[in-house]
Amino acid sequence: QVQLVESGGGLVQAGGSLRLSCAASGRTFRGYAMGWFRQAPGKEREFVAAITWSGGNIDYADSVKGRFTISRDNAKNTVYLQMNSLKPEDTAVYYCAARPYIIVKVAGAYEYWGQGTQVTVSS
Repeated sequence: QVQLVESGGGLVQAGGSLRLSCAASGRTFRGYAMGWFRQAPGKEREFVAAITWSGGNIDYADSVKGRFTISRDNAKNTVYLQMNSLKPEDTAVYYCAARPYIIVKVAGAYEYWGQGTQVTVSS
């Protein structure tokens, strides 16, 4: 049974930081790209960041470039999202997802999903 479990969400003031984690289990994710998406109330799920297995290819949404950093520890089957300089518009449920090999910014292209973790940024 494949599981992706997110953690690290919470309530933070604007300008603050949070670090999200996504622990994968149930199969090997060797070769899999990992992504973070978010979904705010009444909005579609949107791409945030993604990283390939090797970490050699990383991509970010324009809205988070320079503020968020994605990384992974393959020995721990865990991917991270360091979020700095948070803004109220970053408020959303954040999901991690996995797909084979290459980064894609479309949610439908991802094979496995976590249940999400809530991030709320107060002004």
